[in-house]
Formats: sequence, structure tokens, C-alpha cells
Amino acid sequence: MEAVYDGYISRYINRKASEPVARVFAKTRITPNQITWAAFGIALLSFISFIFGQNVIGGLLVQLSSVVDGVDGSLARLKGMASTFGGFLDSVLDRYADILILLGLTLWSVSNETYPAISIWLVGFLAMAGTTCISYTRARIGSSHRHLFDRGLKSLASRDIRLFLIMLGAVAGQAYFCLIAIAALTNLVALYRLIYIRRYLGQKASQSKPAFQSSKAP
Repeated sequence: MEAVYDGYISRYINRKASEPVARVFAKTRITPNQITWAAFGIALLSFISFIFGQNVIGGLLVQLSSVVDGVDGSLARLKGMASTFGGFLDSVLDRYADILILLGLTLWSVSNETYPAISIWLVGFLAMAGTTCISYTRARIGSSHRHLFDRGLKSLASRDIRLFLIMLGAVAGQAYFCLIAIAALTNLVALYRLIYIRRYLGQKASQSKPAFQSSKAP
């Protein structure tokens, strides 16, 4: 399981719980991939909770899924079980979990809030699209440039931050405004990454070109 970037919430909140749990699991036969599936299962339970109108439970499960998602990487390092497939599995299941959580939050908002359904579905779609693009831009840029998205404004839509915002919005019963925030944050950061990388790669290309030297006959 390859190392992943820790966002602000993961670094200062989630790791305080996930690291001790990983150390306990390191003494058992539990594998990192099993933890990865467990994190996905919790996200699925969150989706089901939203479907049944339990927004507070759904929101808390979202944050629990985020914490558990940090256990697998730590456990893999502690047990020396890091693998390419483990990292791949984690990334794929995270994408499914993200969509399930946002879909559940959207469905809860449609059923329990008074805002027009069409506007809720629109911001829900934009939140899902932006979330997908955040993950895709990071994966597509390649490992040699991925670190560029790990600091500053380019890192503000990391998964731990998104899930924490969803937890707050769900527990507060403000799913619609939470979806608006997620949609705005993810799509703006994705756009900023696109602009930044275009300029960055352009500068790298210009620096790599040999300077023109004119030669004069003696």
C-alpha cells in the first residue's frame, strides 16, 4: 500500500485515533486490505443512514470512515505489508465511498430540506464531479509531480477535509449548504490545479530549451 498525502484534518485529528488503532491491529492477523474494506463498509453504512433519514448517524459514520481509512496505510507500514495492489484497492474503494456518501447526502437533502429538488440535485452532481476531478488530477499528473498538490491552496480539497466538512454539514442538518461548499471547493481547486500545472510545465519546458548561440566565422 503506497504512502498517501496527509491533509490537515488527517494530520491533526484523524491520526490521533488511527495510529493507536493501527498499533493494536499490528499485533493481530488483521491485514491492511481488510481495513480498507472496513472503511468502505462504514461509508456504505453512512449512505444507508442518509437514506433512512438518520443524518447525524450518517455524518458521524462519514468521519469514522475517514479515520479508519487512515489505519490501513499505517498498518501496512507497521507490518511491512505495503503493496501496489493495496494502494490501488484503497484508491478505487475511496472513489466509490466518496460517491456513495455524496449521493446519500443529496438524497437526504431532497427528502428533508425545503430547497427546490432540481437545485439540490445540481449541487450534488457538481460536488460529485468536483470530488472525482480532485482525485483524477492528482492521479493523472503522475508521481513525479504529485507532490505539487500537497501544499497550499492546491491541497485544500483533500479527502480528509471534504469528509470532515460533510460530517459537520450532516450533523448540523445543513446538507444543501454543505453540498454547495463541497462543489465550490473541489471545482475551484481542480481549476486552480489545471492553471497552475499549465504554467509550471510551461516554465519547465522553457528552462529545458538550450539557449540560442550565434556563431560567427573568424
